[in-house]
Amino acid sequence: MNIIVKSIPNTITCLNLLSGCVAIALSFRPEEVVCADLYGWQWAVIFIFAAAVFDFLDGLAARVLHAYSDIGKELDSLSDLVSFGVAPAMLLLNIMIYFNGHSWWYYFVFLIPMLGGLRLARFNVRDAQGDNSYFHGLPIPANALFWIGYVAWIWRYGMPEFYVVAIGIVLVSLAMVSNLLLPSLKFKNMRLKGNIARYFIIIVSVALVCIFGLPGFTWAILVYLIMGVFNRSSEISS
Repeated sequence: MNIIVKSIPNTITCLNLLSGCVAIALSFRPEEVVCADLYGWQWAVIFIFAAAVFDFLDGLAARVLHAYSDIGKELDSLSDLVSFGVAPAMLLLNIMIYFNGHSWWYYFVFLIPMLGGLRLARFNVRDAQGDNSYFHGLPIPANALFWIGYVAWIWRYGMPEFYVVAIGIVLVSLAMVSNLLLPSLKFKNMRLKGNIARYFIIIVSVALVCIFGLPGFTWAILVYLIMGVFNRSSEISS
């Protein structure tokens, strides 16, 4: 295979990594108007979304070009850890510091990339070759969406009590390494049969974001997690 064609998926993955790095840098300037009348935290969110787009495109390119590689698999996980683990954690940390000043308990945020890394490693070893209809545990991009919505909520309404944020960090981080069965949004076909859960979460998510704006992502991920709790309960009882 032409080496240039073979390098396309990994190049796109590197753009994912680059977007995550830029998001981290911008997260340290949350209250500063950076460009186009948008604050630093808003630009950080934009670059996390850009990372998600590149994360989708690198897999698509690998499938279309049949350019799979072990290096690409590892690079993808490293990029996801930066863009969807470290970046949202730094965004949350800096928005909390901006509102309330420094506090030791803010460093709970490091649970997010720590357990996110564990989640990615477990996926590569245990889940990547399994049934892709469901995820075991909250996917790390969904974790990023949760914290994007949470940061937007803090910016709009102010900081909640410290224990509310700390409990949220612990629970969402643990959700990534849990055995909750969460429906994958990968469609094998577009028929309603077999895809009800996927259509449900997409419709609910779009509705919540339309109603609440960015904070709607937090509510959408909570709905997603509740679905996982019910799926897990059904599996245990069956």
